[in-house]
Amino acid sequence: MKYAACIEYDGTDYCGWQRLKDSPSVQEEVEKALSSVANHPIELTCAGRTDSGVHGIGQVIHFESDAVRDEKSWRMGCNTNLPYNIALRWIQPISDDFHARFSAQSRRYRYIILDHQIRPAILHKKVCWYRDTLNEKYMHDAAQLLLGENDFSSFRAAGCQAKHAMRELQSITVSREGKFVYVDIVANAFLHHMVRNIVGSLFEVGDGRRPIEWFSQLLEVKDRTQAGITAPACGLYFVSVEYPSEFTLPKVAEPPFFGF
Repeated sequence: MKYAACIEYDGTDYCGWQRLKDSPSVQEEVEKALSSVANHPIELTCAGRTDSGVHGIGQVIHFESDAVRDEKSWRMGCNTNLPYNIALRWIQPISDDFHARFSAQSRRYRYIILDHQIRPAILHKKVCWYRDTLNEKYMHDAAQLLLGENDFSSFRAAGCQAKHAMRELQSITVSREGKFVYVDIVANAFLHHMVRNIVGSLFEVGDGRRPIEWFSQLLEVKDRTQAGITAPACGLYFVSVEYPSEFTLPKVAEPPFFGF
């Protein structure tokens, strides 16, 4: 039987989602936990791989197993065997034509920035600290220039293995609550470091170093060296995945929010 499930994780202590030979990964921990419940090896497929230090709220996976377990047994057994910083949120049987990656219509990320003169302690590795005050309105206006289907070569990591840089950015907003700035972005798919490179460029608009129109130029030049820095991984959250309604998957909780 095929199952779909949702994983939440704090990515601070992991090399990322993908299993690697000599480094701890989220995938390895979840596979070990599910394999323990199933009493046979489990191999996972995820909706979107995340990098070292990136967090997950609604990472969707699928796997197959002939073990006879109800949903509660899968969930409780898996969570008992997972480390404190990873949790299985829900699990359910799914039709054979479901694929965590290829069935996805869109993916949503949130990037959280704390612009404050004093670095955070409690939220260390949970948000990106930016010492200067950012103008979130300018950042939002610049981000709107990226909407639609475009070549995102200027926001693509040098080692990105995607066949091309065309992606459809469906929604992007920049908002503020107190000292926290939130960048919410939805696209059909993402290039390696795409969100973090967009945010790193938004920093330059938010602190006045670049005009809003600069973002149009970045799309045109298709040159990563012309854009801003790659923002730190600690502020990035993989929030959710949108699938066709026929799969009837649960909706995940709202993305993280720090409003104090």
